[in-house]
Amino acid sequence: MKFRKIILLILIFFLCNALAYAQFPLNYKQSVASIQADSVDIQYYKNKNWVTAAGQVVGLNIGVWAFDRYALNGDFAHIGWQSIQENFRHGFVWDNDKMSTNFFSHPYHGSLYYNSARANGFNMWQSTAFVMLGSATWELFMENEYPSINDAINTTLGGVIAGEVAYRTSDCLLDDRARGISRFGREFTAFLISPARGITRIINGDAWRIRQTSGQQFGSPNVNVEFSLGARNIELRDEIFDEGFGLAADVALEYGERFETDGWKPYDYFTVSGSISLQKKQPFLSKVTISGRLYGTDLIDSKKDYLNFGIYQHFNYYNSDSISDISNSVPYRFGTPSCFGIGLMYNNKRYENWHFSSYFHLNAVILGATLSDHYFVDERNYNMSNGFGIQLGFSFAYKDKVHLSYYSDSFYMFIANGYPEEYNLTNENGKHISYKGDTSTSVSNSGSLKLDVKLSKNLFITAETSSFVRSTKYKFYDDVYSLTLENKLMLTLKF
Repeated sequence: MKFRKIILLILIFFLCNALAYAQFPLNYKQSVASIQADSVDIQYYKNKNWVTAAGQVVGLNIGVWAFDRYALNGDFAHIGWQSIQENFRHGFVWDNDKMSTNFFSHPYHGSLYYNSARANGFNMWQSTAFVMLGSATWELFMENEYPSINDAINTTLGGVIAGEVAYRTSDCLLDDRARGISRFGREFTAFLISPARGITRIINGDAWRIRQTSGQQFGSPNVNVEFSLGARNIELRDEIFDEGFGLAADVALEYGERFETDGWKPYDYFTVSGSISLQKKQPFLSKVTISGRLYGTDLIDSKKDYLNFGIYQHFNYYNSDSISDISNSVPYRFGTPSCFGIGLMYNNKRYENWHFSSYFHLNAVILGATLSDHYFVDERNYNMSNGFGIQLGFSFAYKDKVHLSYYSDSFYMFIANGYPEEYNLTNENGKHISYKGDTSTSVSNSGSLKLDVKLSKNLFITAETSSFVRSTKYKFYDDVYSLTLENKLMLTLKF
């Protein structure tokens, strides 16, 4: 007991003195009791179908390749035996595609491989093997560009976390007892969330088969959803630009019980948040963060305090585009789809109406992306590096009327052996340039302070201010520091 109290005191001290890092806000909301899955449903969807799973992975690769080749006429999709032999002969490289392709599209592609297996009776770990197989065959056979190291990593590890989240989210919507328009709406929405699962249900007939049970493999877990819509502006180094104003929408989902753990049950608890923008010169998708608990155990569970320990998998994607022609004109750009670590989660239960919760994560970044000021090859202007992340946040709430939260993501990334100082990046075809980036050390941080005030039953007004800081120390170039501020005023629906 003394050991647990010491851990609690250390955590509270750390939170009070280092509220500069986090991953997602923990919102206070009354939990609804979860309903366990029916044993009949678990058994029904447990049967493995190797042929359908493998066929969908192969079909997915052929379908995407055919679209790239015949609809888009992409140069990389003109393949043949010669390109396949060259891929095997040359081996894997670091490619120079844009960040949205390498650090978002490839993980999404991996999630389709994953759910092709997951929806055919395979568990999380078994489905990972299908992602690895699908990624390897794409890299070696379906492109005339050399196979990519970063694609293999991001497709596999990013595909697992995106795939399991999509699978469990779609599971909440399905109901094999439903009929008519209700059934169609459920199946269609689940298909949009997890297309590979939707295709599987169409192939085996489950999309319209009426059963006596819901068919939900995970029962009815506690799920909280927030949707926000409003105005957004970006300021770069205290300069406000016309392009810095626009509309934005945020979505956040919390699945499962954050203050309940049950050992090795991966993804019984996870959070997802995303931001899109309708803003001049800005990408449509500006942020996606996912945090999934792989393992959890309680350290303290008393009448006054709760503290748990967990092992987590993380996905982080932050992207913006130029809003100025001055130096460091891109406000922020970094991503970590391949990230694992440990975390603590605390809840204060001392007061009836006031609620305080917090968390802290320390993560290893298998592969991440950080904005570069010098590496400009083809569509790439970022470094691919390794390092670690520190994520921390807190949340105060008075009943369900006022909620204040702070969260931040910080990543410390390193490249020990980038391209040589004398190397001219423009003197070769980008296909033949294979470097992780500049020899450098970079710190990227995103921190946000958010206030929600209740207007009616489910409607809140939300004010949020965020900062994006990047500090990069180069071996062969001058150091660079960049600061961007982002402000939002939105209406939020909480369910």
